[in-house]
Amino acid sequence: MKKHLLMLALASTCFIATQASAMTKDEYKVAKEKIEADYKVAKAQCDTMKDNAKDVCQKEAKGKEDVAKAELEQQYQPSDSHARNVAEEKVKATYEVAKEKCDDQKGDAKSACVKQAKADEAQGKADIKAMKKTAGTSERPTPVKP
Repeated sequence: MKKHLLMLALASTCFIATQASAMTKDEYKVAKEKIEADYKVAKAQCDTMKDNAKDVCQKEAKGKEDVAKAELEQQYQPSDSHARNVAEEKVKATYEVAKEKCDDQKGDAKSACVKQAKADEAQGKADIKAMKKTAGTSERPTPVKP
């Protein structure tokens, strides 16, 4: 299920990027400042929490910021490289939050939770690697014989 969601997110990101008109430098700058401001607000909201809930909140806020910045780069300068970076940031953010949530558990449950988080991360990375290979073969020009 998560694999399908990841691939759907990747496809939609690529679709949106190709459909969007080119972003001006000023629009890019404003969008980047908004992302940073949103992160500061989200992080401040985390300060009202305690213990692991606060840690999870902070990881979620940081992950959202990193993903938003990667998506912004993809919108500003669409490329396969930026699309992969978006996917990588999503996998990283999902893993960091999942791993942090595991801290609420103890013993075998915590071990199983961490193991699942690592397995999901590995699957996400494998999907990205497959995406790189697919993009790499389509980008290579066919040699022309004289």
